[in-house]
Amino acid sequence: MSENHEAAAPPPGATCLALASDCGNCFGLCCVALAYAASADFAIDKPAGKPCPNLQQDFRCGIHRELRGRGFQGCTVYDCFGAGQKVSQETFEGRDWRTAPKTAASMFEVFPVMRQLHELLWYITEALTLAKARPVHKELRAALAETEAFTALAPDALVGLDVPGHRDKVNKLLLRASELVRAEFKGKKKDRRGADLMGARLKGADLRGANLRGAFLIAADLSGADLRLADLIGADFRDARLSGADLTEAFFLTQAQLNAAKGDATTKLPPSLVRPAHW
Repeated sequence: MSENHEAAAPPPGATCLALASDCGNCFGLCCVALAYAASADFAIDKPAGKPCPNLQQDFRCGIHRELRGRGFQGCTVYDCFGAGQKVSQETFEGRDWRTAPKTAASMFEVFPVMRQLHELLWYITEALTLAKARPVHKELRAALAETEAFTALAPDALVGLDVPGHRDKVNKLLLRASELVRAEFKGKKKDRRGADLMGARLKGADLRGANLRGAFLIAADLSGADLRLADLIGADFRDARLSGADLTEAFFLTQAQLNAAKGDATTKLPPSLVRPAHW
């Protein structure tokens, strides 16, 4: 997963936050700390804490340009939201797990915690750019400061954090922000939160202002669909067809979701995200 060049820039206004993956300043943490199983996304089984066989001594991926062709599509989809370089360069002050092996177990335990915190920072930062969410901006700024403070904790303190509890608190604010933004669309809004829409035929669908939080849109046909002002947090877009879809004002959409989908040059994207190279 190292050297993933399909990472997005941080949301507008996130100039003080490193929320974009910078694999050059990471010790290949996603390629070591995380586990994966042989599947359509990964060619082999790999347990957590064991380096991927494709990870080189310089922490770069030896098959980066061939990942999809070699059966490692999952690596091209993953995004750590900048947690990798944060753990590598700040939490562990530039000591890597190879030259300082005593840090390895702690580093690999901290990384997924930091990744969750950085994902929350991404969503909070985006919510602060949404003008219609202004009534909750003060609370969001407080949540941003608290979350940032958590990312600066020492390894032991990070591992001991109640991340689910903090996520729940932040999610309540994000839900309020979502309701305020989606209210801008005056028509009938679809509520498909957590819906099973796998393989659904939604070509040309009017999904403006829809709540698609956590919806399963795997292999769904969304070509030509209008997703402006739709809340897409956690929606599963694996192999979803997005050709010609309008996502320009969709919010809480991440680069990882786009990387997992199938779009083309006619797909309209929000300004903070980039068109995946494999489209």
